[in-house]
Amino acid sequence: MDVSPESPLLTPVQFVKGVGPQRAELLAKLGLETAEDLLWFLPRDVFDLTDVQSVDRIEPDILQTVRGQVVDVDGRRISRGRTITSVLLDCDGKYVKGVWFNQSWVLKRFFNGQTVLFSGKPKRRGGRWEISHPQIQFLEDADAQETGGVLPRYGLTEGIRMFEMRRIVRNTVEEYARYVVDPLPDKFRTSLELPPLAEAVRGVHRPGSMEEYKRSRERILFDDLFEFQLGLALRRRIWKSDHRSVVMETTTKIDARIRRLFPFEFTAGQDQAIEEIVADLKSGEAMHRLLQADVGAGKTVVALYAMLVAVAAGYQTILMAPTEVLALQHWETVQQTLTHSRVERFLLTGQLTAKQRQKALEQIRTGEKQLIVGTQALIQKDVTFANLGLAVIDEQHKFGVAQRARFSSHTVSDDANDENQDDASGPTPHILVMTATPIPRSVCMTQFGDLDISTISELPPGRQTVITSRVSTSAACNKAWEFIRKQLSAGRQGYVICPRIDDEDGTDSPAGVEQMATELARGELRNYRVGLIHGRMESEEKSRIMRTFEEQQLDVLVSTTVVEVGVDIPNATLMLIQQAERFGLSQLHQLRGRIGRGTHQSYCFLFSMTESDEASQRLATLEQFSDGFRIAEADFELRGPGDVLGTRQHGKLPLKVANLVRDQTILHDARLAAFDLISTRMFDHPEFDLLRNRVIRRFGEWMRISRTG
Repeated sequence: MDVSPESPLLTPVQFVKGVGPQRAELLAKLGLETAEDLLWFLPRDVFDLTDVQSVDRIEPDILQTVRGQVVDVDGRRISRGRTITSVLLDCDGKYVKGVWFNQSWVLKRFFNGQTVLFSGKPKRRGGRWEISHPQIQFLEDADAQETGGVLPRYGLTEGIRMFEMRRIVRNTVEEYARYVVDPLPDKFRTSLELPPLAEAVRGVHRPGSMEEYKRSRERILFDDLFEFQLGLALRRRIWKSDHRSVVMETTTKIDARIRRLFPFEFTAGQDQAIEEIVADLKSGEAMHRLLQADVGAGKTVVALYAMLVAVAAGYQTILMAPTEVLALQHWETVQQTLTHSRVERFLLTGQLTAKQRQKALEQIRTGEKQLIVGTQALIQKDVTFANLGLAVIDEQHKFGVAQRARFSSHTVSDDANDENQDDASGPTPHILVMTATPIPRSVCMTQFGDLDISTISELPPGRQTVITSRVSTSAACNKAWEFIRKQLSAGRQGYVICPRIDDEDGTDSPAGVEQMATELARGELRNYRVGLIHGRMESEEKSRIMRTFEEQQLDVLVSTTVVEVGVDIPNATLMLIQQAERFGLSQLHQLRGRIGRGTHQSYCFLFSMTESDEASQRLATLEQFSDGFRIAEADFELRGPGDVLGTRQHGKLPLKVANLVRDQTILHDARLAAFDLISTRMFDHPEFDLLRNRVIRRFGEWMRISRTG
C-alpha cells in the first residue's frame, strides 16, 4: 500500500487495540510491526460455519457440512489386502460416519473428543448417515465455541492463541481499513469486476460468507500478481523500445545453405522455433527470446541455425555454456556440423595457455573469429568483439530477471565494470536464452515473463522412450544389477549417478560417488571397466574421462550430476540413479535424458528405499511419464518454483501474498490485464500515476526499470 509518513497505517503494532508491548514483541516474530502489516496478514485458511447442517436436515447426495465430536475410530482389513477406515461423529446426539478406503493413515489424525467438520455427499447406510472420503477441518478448542460465520485462521507464534490473533486483526480492520488507498482507478477496477481494496481487506478478515471471502482474497492476490506482471510488461516495453539491434535477413538462399549442413530434416517444432527467431532477427528490435525444449528435442540445432544466420549477415556470434563439459559438447556439435564450412570458429575455455588466450582474444577483437563457443569467460572484461550480433546463452534457467539483465548487458559492453551498461551506445546484440529444462507455464509467466518464448516439445524421429523403473527392495536391486550386467556384456554402456561426491552422513547405503565407484569396481561391476567423474576434478581431467567414455574405453561411468546436461553418448543406454529420492523430478528427467539417444532401447533404474509418500509420488510420476513438460508441471506442484528452478540460491520472486502453484488462474488473468494495459499505453495516463509509482517502488531495482521507462 502507498502510505505517507503520517499515515495511521504506520502506527506501531503495540498501539493497536488489544496488543501492547508484550504482544508486540511476539507479533514481531511474524514480521508484524505496523497496523499496515496486520491488514496484509492474510488468513492461511477459513472455517465455513455458515451452512453446517443438523443431522435431521441432511439430504442425500448433496454437498453438505456436518459438525461433531469424534467418539470412535476404527480401521480394519477387508478382501484382497484392502483397508477400510471409519470415524464416528456425535452431532448433538445423532451420528454421522466418515469412511475412507485404502487410506489407513487417516487414523493417525483423529482422537476421541476432537471437534471436526466433515464435508461431502452423505448416503444412508444401515440406518445411519455416512460420507465417503469427506473433506476434514479440525476445530481447535477456541473454534469449537463458535456457532456460525466464516472463521479466519492465521499463522501463529508461540504465546499468541488463535482467538487472540482474530481479536487483534479484527480491531485493526475496524480502526485502520478505512485508510487503505486503492491504486486502481475506479473505472478500470470496475471493468475487471474487482471490489474496492479497502472493502477486500475487510472481507478477507471479517467475511460474512465464503463468497465474500473468496472475492476479497482474489482481489488482494490479483493486485500482488498484477503489479509484478506490470513490472515485467514495462521491462519488455523498455527492451523493445531502447534496445535496437542489427537487421539480419534470412533469404531463401541462406536458409538452403544452412539446412544443407545438417544431415537430417528439422522437426515441425524446430521449424516453428526457427521461424519465430528469424522474424526477431530481421525486426530491427533486439531479440530477447527463451528457447525451451524437452530433453533431446534439438534446441542446439535451432540455436546453431540462428548463429549461422548472424554469420551470414556479417556479424559475430557466441554460444555460452555454464560448464566446460557442456561447452566442449557444443563445440563438438559445431565442429561436426561445420566440417565443410568456411565459418571461422573458436572454443574459448580455461584450458588455453596465456599465449593461446591472448592470440584468441585478438582474433575475436578484430572479427577474424566469427563463431565462438565458451563459458561465462566470454563476458569477462578482457573479451571484446568487433561486431557481436547474437549471443546464445545455454542452460541459464537458474538466473532471475535482474541477473539475466546484467548477463545481457555484459554481452553488449566492452567494460564489464560499467554500472550503466543498460545505457551502452550502439546496437544491442540479439539474445537467445535456451534451456533443456521444460518450464512450468506459471513460471514462464514470472521468472521469464519479459521474454518471448519458443517451445519445442516433439522429439526427433527415432528417439525411443526410456523404460524407467523404481527399485525399492533388495530382490529388485539384485535383478536390476543382473539386467545391467547382461546389457553391458552385449556392448552397451551406462551411468551410475550419485547425489554427492563423498559420504559424510555415515549411512550404510553409500551416496558418494567416490565410495560408490570403488565398491562397484570390487563388487557388482568387477568384470567391467568403471570410470569416475565429478565436479571437483580439473576441467582437463573431466574432458579426458568423457572422451574415454565416448570412445567406449569404459563400460560404466560413475558420476554426480555433472553429466546432467549436454553429454551425448549414443551407446550409453543404461542409467542407475542411487538414492533417487534426493533429486527433484525435473533433475531426474534431465539425467534420464543422457540416455536413449541411439538406436538401442534404453533403461533407467531409480534406486530408492525410502517410504516417503512425497518421494514415492515423484518417482511414480517419472515411471509413468516421459514428457518433460508434464513432468515439470508435476514437479512444480510438488516442490514449488524455488526448488524447481534453483531460486533458493538466487532469490525468490518478490511476491507478497500470492503463490504460483495455488494461484495460477489469477496469475493468468493478471498477466493478460497487465500486458494489455502496457501495450495500449493506458498505463501512461495520469490516472495510473499511483499504480505506476507502486510498481516502480516494488520492482524497479529488481527488474532494472527506470522511472522514465
